[in-house]
Amino acid sequence: MLQMSTRNDFVPPGSHEKEWELRPGGMLVQARPNPDENRVPIPTIRVRVKYGSVYHEMRIGSQATFGSELKKMLSGPTGLHHQDQKLFYKNKERDSKAFLDISGVKDKSKIMLQEDSISREKRYLEMRKNAKMETAAQSVSEISLEVSALESVISKGGKVVEMDVANLVDLLMNQLLKLDGIIVNGDVKLQRKMQVERVKKYVETLDMLKIKNSMHQTRPVDQLLVGHSLIDLPVEQRSVALGGPVVMTTQWEMFDSVLGGSSTSDGLARVAQPSFTWDLL
Repeated sequence: MLQMSTRNDFVPPGSHEKEWELRPGGMLVQARPNPDENRVPIPTIRVRVKYGSVYHEMRIGSQATFGSELKKMLSGPTGLHHQDQKLFYKNKERDSKAFLDISGVKDKSKIMLQEDSISREKRYLEMRKNAKMETAAQSVSEISLEVSALESVISKGGKVVEMDVANLVDLLMNQLLKLDGIIVNGDVKLQRKMQVERVKKYVETLDMLKIKNSMHQTRPVDQLLVGHSLIDLPVEQRSVALGGPVVMTTQWEMFDSVLGGSSTSDGLARVAQPSFTWDLL
């Protein structure tokens, strides 16, 4: 009697053995499918962009955006900055973030390009603000080098001219006024705040240096009295040490009259001579 086999040897069509791959750590795992194998390539379309009386044919992906890709591609042949462009499709201005395929742009579609004068002016103003910020930052950096040089001299016990310190303080205050006059927003505003903090820090440093520099300076009388007394010094140096100017004169001053002098001496004599009372015997 024949026995029926219960083993199912039927292999479905299209089935195959599992593929394995060796990982860098030495582990053998099942191979993962490559997602790029089944990916459909993005079709490329040709669009005709009219700027003035000239048509520019551009090849671009159908899923690209108007702003980040198409406008940047048009910057070269048209000479317009991508932020100064306005694109119209079917008499309607398209947003820079809009996609071509979603907006209905197809192969050989026509698009109108115009220059956005308002955006251009805004961009120029922003460029001027950035240029002012860069100039101010460079000036502050140059002043900071001079501040560091003065700080190095004073820290080593040296002396600097107070006028140099005062001039640096004036320069920093002028830069602070310039920074306050720049009206900015966003990232540039943060940069301005950082520069203002730098200026304030350097002004405080200069104030401390001015105090230290004044402490290092000694009076002339202290230098002259080291190892000498005022009696041993010449008349000129003695006058300088006492803080008074040296006055040289050859004119003789007239004293009071002899009468006035004698009366004064008689008065002193009367005061000096004692009086006695003699008794006659």
